[in-house]
Amino acid sequence: MNVRPRYPRTTRHRAVAVLCAAALLGTAGCSFGPPEPDPAGQPPNLPTPSASASGGGGQQVAATVLAKGLRVPWGLAFLPDGGALVTERDSAKILQVGPESDTSGLKVTTVQTLDEVDAAGEGGLLGIAVSPTYDKDRSVFVYYSTEQDNRIARLTLGGEPTPIVTGIPRSGIHNGGRLGFGPDGFLYASTGDASDRGLSQDPKNLGGKILRITADGNPAPGNPVKDSPVWSLGHRNVQGFAWDADKRMYATEFGQNTWDEINLIQPGKNYGWPTVEGQAGGNNDRFTDPIVQWKTSDASCSGAAMVERVLVTACLRGQRLWLVELTANGGVLGQPSALLNGQYGRLRTVVAAPDGSVWLTTSNHDGRGNAKPEDDRILRLVFSGGGAGRS
Repeated sequence: MNVRPRYPRTTRHRAVAVLCAAALLGTAGCSFGPPEPDPAGQPPNLPTPSASASGGGGQQVAATVLAKGLRVPWGLAFLPDGGALVTERDSAKILQVGPESDTSGLKVTTVQTLDEVDAAGEGGLLGIAVSPTYDKDRSVFVYYSTEQDNRIARLTLGGEPTPIVTGIPRSGIHNGGRLGFGPDGFLYASTGDASDRGLSQDPKNLGGKILRITADGNPAPGNPVKDSPVWSLGHRNVQGFAWDADKRMYATEFGQNTWDEINLIQPGKNYGWPTVEGQAGGNNDRFTDPIVQWKTSDASCSGAAMVERVLVTACLRGQRLWLVELTANGGVLGQPSALLNGQYGRLRTVVAAPDGSVWLTTSNHDGRGNAKPEDDRILRLVFSGGGAGRS
């Protein structure tokens, strides 16, 4: 699956990250160590790598456990100080991870618990996004399930959430839930079909869609249909998306029994569910085909992160990272490369960090995994191919 999120980091860090990620797909090698200080201050005092694994082309990844003993960490978003906010799906807690550290890794603090959350099945406290102007407005956005619906709310840490979008269909499964600010400054949210297939093709229903809204929850200017928050439709259950440097959006899509997808998301396009799973084939111009599709046993990818022209996806059932290199035109270059196969169990969320590394969460306490004593964990990944020095 090919998806690249765009994160605020320096040009140098961005170049380092893409060279290392791209090396996973080729024969070139590179390595890099701790990041240099950025304008926000010193980098966090991170533990030393605790494990390493080989990937495609002889590439290796060093994995550091930043935090452990969590319960279904679902959403992850960085604060300006280098720490991260993490949601726990079932406990309805918002945690702050770092930037301070202790002997076991980064310090984990419970910021607050959202009482309105109804954590049943795949529902609960899901996505989280930090305002691009957080230093001024202190705003955080969350996606969560209640007894009646899924909703998006705005809050300041420690304060009561103010719902800005309600009425998103909810079910025991297929609740979507990813949140993220796009390069245009608007908030994007993914929703699921809530196990009611017909919702995905209903343009007036919020289920099975990608939404694009303002910070107040209103439909964003320039949406395909005026006064509608719908950006794209025909989705079964999107739980990951990201943008490349050219502002193209990519999303991971859970299939049913046959194909999981990565889609290049374009405004107003219909991605086919439930009529089509995977490529439509033939001359069907009603639906947009995925740019990558996998068997569900090999993928079931939730999170997605973009590192320059490499889309990194975190897979649940497939228990691996898929790395997809993209072309300058938004297509796929070569074959996707798998990494960390089965080493950490179910992988839920992957985010490009401001320092050029990648943060990854496991999801082995979600009722479908085999939890180890340290689960669930947050890992920091640094790719290296044996080259000397920094690239």
